[in-house]
Amino acid sequence: MAGEAKEAGAAGGARSVTLTVAAFDEESIIAARGAAREMARELGFSVVDQVRIATAVSEIARNILMYARTGTIYIRECRAGTRVGLEVVAEDRGPGIPDVERVLQGGHSTSGSFGRGIAGARALMHEFHLESRLGEGTRVVMRRWRE
Repeated sequence: MAGEAKEAGAAGGARSVTLTVAAFDEESIIAARGAAREMARELGFSVVDQVRIATAVSEIARNILMYARTGTIYIRECRAGTRVGLEVVAEDRGPGIPDVERVLQGGHSTSGSFGRGIAGARALMHEFHLESRLGEGTRVVMRRWRE
């Protein structure tokens, strides 16, 4: 497998998984998706929410593969008061996104796809933040809270 998943306890006993990938490929996308779904299951998310989270991670991982080729995905438990959630942080050093607002609306692609990946991931999660700098890369932070 091109990616290596490492599980660790985070501050306050929260669990985390870091998926470091040297060269993203289809196996890396499957590994990221599986790690996110497994953690969501362990945190008590419904099966439907597990699929939502896994799909969002898959879309973001696919963007890393298509545009940056390398990157890192961090998957970790997060808490806010009594709420339990899952946070995903995906980072790459790719070309960056020239028009973030247009991409967030969906339907825009520079690769010939449908352009629904980022907008779709955003719709599947409760919180979604995207930062991108041309020539420097992109960072996505997304969270879903257990209901």
